[in-house]
Amino acid sequence: MMERVMFLSTIMIVIQIFGNYHNYEINDRGIVMEQEKAIIIENLTKLYGEHIGVKNLNLSVDKSEIMGFLGPNGSGKTTTIRSSLALISKTAGKITIFGLDSHKDAVAIRKKTGYLPGDFGLIPSVKVKSYLKYLLSLSNYPSTKKMISLAERLELELDRKTNELSKGNKQKVGIIQALMVDQDLIIMDEPTSGLDPLMQQEFYRVLREEQKQGKTIFMASHNLAEVEKVCDRVAIIRRGRLEVVEKIQALQEKTGKVLEVEFSDPVSVDEFQIKGVSEIQEDNGKLTLTIHENLDGVIETVSRHQILNMNLRTYSLEQLFLKYYTEENRERGDAR
Repeated sequence: MMERVMFLSTIMIVIQIFGNYHNYEINDRGIVMEQEKAIIIENLTKLYGEHIGVKNLNLSVDKSEIMGFLGPNGSGKTTTIRSSLALISKTAGKITIFGLDSHKDAVAIRKKTGYLPGDFGLIPSVKVKSYLKYLLSLSNYPSTKKMISLAERLELELDRKTNELSKGNKQKVGIIQALMVDQDLIIMDEPTSGLDPLMQQEFYRVLREEQKQGKTIFMASHNLAEVEKVCDRVAIIRRGRLEVVEKIQALQEKTGKVLEVEFSDPVSVDEFQIKGVSEIQEDNGKLTLTIHENLDGVIETVSRHQILNMNLRTYSLEQLFLKYYTEENRERGDAR
């Protein structure tokens, strides 16, 4: 057994010295497997004078996964995306997309990539259909089948003029243009901005279907609940530095859900000291519980009383930083 561990360790050292270690991992059977990566970002730094846009960022995105890129506004999400697509120059570091250099091979990469920027804009006073067909022609993609299908699913009227559209409908145009050419990689910056909840759910379904077809999706958001709904993994950035990369399930286990319950009869806090509940706050008959597991048991306990109001929600991004990652940094002795 010890010899096997030493052998595997030696292989990984050799890979790190002579190859790109981001492309390998050891599977459950102890076999070293090459992992296909859509995006590899190594030591990316972007400075705006003395201001740090991104600092020493390392991140990889697997092919055919939906990766959430999560952070508050101004955290460096858009800078990372624009650097990856060579829309801005980088100060230092290396980015490869499908094995191609992000800056040297920018044209070839754009042929493989659909992109929705956070500041997506439209040519005024043209029909949506004409605008989208024009973009299809620039991509040498003659079929309008997917464009029309997406418009129907997102309830976008193609005969409307662009200057007549609401913010939500303009965002739908942006989503459609990013997906309609059927490219291998889809990069989206705050894609659900302006969409109503029903359209958001339809958008998530579209993304999952794209993933089943082998597409890779890299999606920036400031909404933790959104990322939880649709992504396989999440990378969290703050102040230009990558804080953590987690599988969604692992992240949910560390944060949990917040249940707020208002009762019409008196309740005892001790009654909710049960498995899966880590924090309890009481204020004039209103309980706030942080739940990591055993939600059924918590609901059963709640149901023993008369309920006036109840709300179950996910952590906000701000709560996530304050509670989990700030504590983790303290444990590491990180001064940030």
